[in-house]
Amino acid sequence: MSEPDGPVRPVAAGLARYAGLAGAVLLTVAGWLGGALPGTPPRGTLAAIWAAPYGPVTLGCWLAGTLLLVGAWWSLRWGAPSGRWAYVTAGLWSLPLLAAPPIGSRDVYSYACQGWTWTQGLSPYRVGVAAAGCPWTGSVSPIWRDTPAPYGPFFVLLAGLAVLAGGGLIGTIVALRLVAVAGVLLTALCLPGLARAAGVPTRRAAWLVLACPLVGIHLVAGAHNDALALGLLLLGLLVLVRLPGRPRALLVAGVLLGLAVAVKAVAVVALPFAALAAVLGPYTWRALLRDGGQLAASVLGTLLVVSLATGLGLGWVEGLGHSGDSQQWTSPPTAVGFVIDYAGELAGLRPQAVPVVRAVALVLLAGTLVALWWWAWTALRRLNDARQRVARLTLARPRVALLGAGLALAATVLLAPVFHPWYAIWPLTLLAVAAVPLARQVWFVAPCAVASLLTLPDGSSLARFSKAPGAVLMTVLVLVVAVVGVRAALRHRAALRRRIT
Repeated sequence: MSEPDGPVRPVAAGLARYAGLAGAVLLTVAGWLGGALPGTPPRGTLAAIWAAPYGPVTLGCWLAGTLLLVGAWWSLRWGAPSGRWAYVTAGLWSLPLLAAPPIGSRDVYSYACQGWTWTQGLSPYRVGVAAAGCPWTGSVSPIWRDTPAPYGPFFVLLAGLAVLAGGGLIGTIVALRLVAVAGVLLTALCLPGLARAAGVPTRRAAWLVLACPLVGIHLVAGAHNDALALGLLLLGLLVLVRLPGRPRALLVAGVLLGLAVAVKAVAVVALPFAALAAVLGPYTWRALLRDGGQLAASVLGTLLVVSLATGLGLGWVEGLGHSGDSQQWTSPPTAVGFVIDYAGELAGLRPQAVPVVRAVALVLLAGTLVALWWWAWTALRRLNDARQRVARLTLARPRVALLGAGLALAATVLLAPVFHPWYAIWPLTLLAVAAVPLARQVWFVAPCAVASLLTLPDGSSLARFSKAPGAVLMTVLVLVVAVVGVRAALRHRAALRRRIT
C-alpha cells in the first residue's frame, strides 16, 4: 500500500508539530524526576521505579511523552509539508531534550569514565572503568563497569578532552552532549545533498531522520556517540557523491570515513558501498581499484594515525568482542538462542544455544554483506552499456550506493549479537535518502517506532523485564519474515523463468 507524495494538510501538520513538542516536554520532565541522573544507579525493575519518589508520575510522563513523539512522527511518515518545516519542527522537539538529563541510557557515563581513564595514562581497552578507579563509576551501568571500551580511539580522545574541558562529571556530560549535537547537526547538513543526489524529496528524508524519536531521545538527550559517527559517515558519502574520482575528494572522504570508524566500528560496513560511490565513469574492475583503492588507503591511513597519535594502538579492536556481553531478546539471534535453551530445558537438556546461534548469525551476516555488495556492483555495471550512460550513472551511483549501505547496516543491526534501540538510527538514515519506494518504508520506519518504547528514563531496558515472552515473540517474527522472504524469492525466480521462456 502506498500514499500519494502530495502536500500535507496544514491542520494535520500543526497537530503533529505541537503533539511532538508536548511529548518532548513530558520526556524532559520524566528525565528530571527519574532519569539517569548523576550519582543515581539504575533501579533495575519496574516495581522499583514505581516505588521510587515520583515513580508513577515519572512512568506516566515517560509513556505519554514517548507515545506523543512516536505518534506525531508516524503521522507524517510520508513526508513533512516542506524541508524547512521538517527542520524547524525537529529542532523545536530537540530544545526541551537539550535541557534534560541523560535519559534512556547510561552510556554517556561510560564515555566519561573511559575518557577519564585515558587522561590518567591508562588504556580503556585493557582495564574497566571500575578497576581504573574512575570517580564516577557509580553512575555507570553495572554491566559495563568491568568491560573494556568498545569504541574507537578517536572517540576515546574526544571523551578525554571532554573530561579535561568539563572539570567534573556535569561538565563532562555537557561536553559530550555538545559532541553528540554536533553529530546530529552534521547529519542535518548532509541530508539535503544526499537526498537530492538520489532523487528523494528533502522534506521526506529530513522528517524520517531528524524527527525520529530515537534521535531526540538517544542522540540529543542520551548523547550517544552514534550521532558523531553517523554524521562523519554521511559527510564522507556526500563528498564522494558530489566529487567521485577526484583525488582530493577521495582523500577528504577517506579521512572522514576513517574518523567515523574510529568512533564506532559499525561504520566499516558502509565502506565497500562508499567505494562504489567513489568510482568516476563506467564501472570496471580497473576503475574500482583506482578510485576505491585511493579511498581505502586514506581510510586505513587515518585509522593508523589516530591509533598511534592517541597512544592506544590497535587495542580497540579487541574491545569490540565485549559488546556482546549483554544478552537481550531484542537481538534476533540472541532471542532464537533463548528459545532453543527454553525448549532444551523442558526436555531436561542444557544446550547453551545463544553463543552458537550468534556465531551462525555472524556467518550469515558475512554472506549477506558480500551478496549485497555484489548486487550493487552488478547493478551499476549493467548501466555501462545503457543509452544515456552518463545521466543514468549520475543518478544510479548514489541510489545504489546508499541503498546498499542502508541494507548492509540493516542486516548488521538484525544479525549482530546485541541490539540497542539507537542502533536502528543507522539503517533508517541511509535508507531514508536511498529512494526506497513509499510502500516499503514501513519495513524500516515501524521498527524504529517500536524501538523508541524499549527504554525507560533511568536507562533500564524493558527487554530485561520481558525476557521469555520477548524471545518467543521475536523468534516467531524471525520465522514469519523468513517464510515471507523465501516465498518472495521463489515468486521472483518464477517470474524470471517466465520472462526467459
